[in-house]
Amino acid sequence: MVDFSFRYQEFEVLMLFIVRMLGFVYAAPFFGQRGIPNQVKIALAVFLGYLIYFATLPHQALAYSSVLEYTILVIKESIVGILIGWAANICLSIVFFAGRIVDMDIGFSMVNAIDPTTQENATISGFYYQYAVMLMLLISGMYRYVLEAIAESYSLVPVGGAVFNLDKMYDSMLNYLSEYVNIGFRICMPIFTVILVVNVLLGILAKVAPQMNMFAVGMQIKILMGLGVMVLTTAMLPYVADFIYTQTRVMVVSIVEAMMP
Repeated sequence: MVDFSFRYQEFEVLMLFIVRMLGFVYAAPFFGQRGIPNQVKIALAVFLGYLIYFATLPHQALAYSSVLEYTILVIKESIVGILIGWAANICLSIVFFAGRIVDMDIGFSMVNAIDPTTQENATISGFYYQYAVMLMLLISGMYRYVLEAIAESYSLVPVGGAVFNLDKMYDSMLNYLSEYVNIGFRICMPIFTVILVVNVLLGILAKVAPQMNMFAVGMQIKILMGLGVMVLTTAMLPYVADFIYTQTRVMVVSIVEAMMP
């Protein structure tokens, strides 16, 4: 028969496990998407926190002497969970960046819509790249890596023992921003190159045949060429997903290392 009884001290530790998991589920990709009922997210966080609590027995005693100090521990654990989930989620913004550049080149920059998962404005190409890459990441098992990362964090960053090294976090963000621009331009480079050639040809035609309305003709040509190249480069999306997956692993590891005691 399974014994579900707790001592008061053990229950306090369990609650800290669940608080970190709640912060993680709130900010992580796949699990924290809008549209998933909050009751499901809370139940998932409680279930995962409960499993990890028993998987990491025994636990060290918590060092606090008042309700205020325990409240500080709760806040720290929620921040740890949010930072780990955010580190995994922020890398998906790279595809939005690439999508905005593509739409700016082919003339769709004014066509924005609200992304139901983030409640932010996104362009048409941003939607296309985001959901295509997220589908490939889901198929590749990125959700398993994210769960393994939060589970491993309990041993690397013990409950109540997080130390927020702001210098390391700052360096991690700088490295991420450099890769953000690098990977984003790699995604949109084929379309950017083709549209650049089209613009050069339109400029030459405007000089050769000034009686032609290059604005009306150029918009249609750029849209046609941009969408055509986007279809032809669909086969490279698995490589894009691999870039995002790799950057997610690097970002999560760097954030966890920045919180290790």
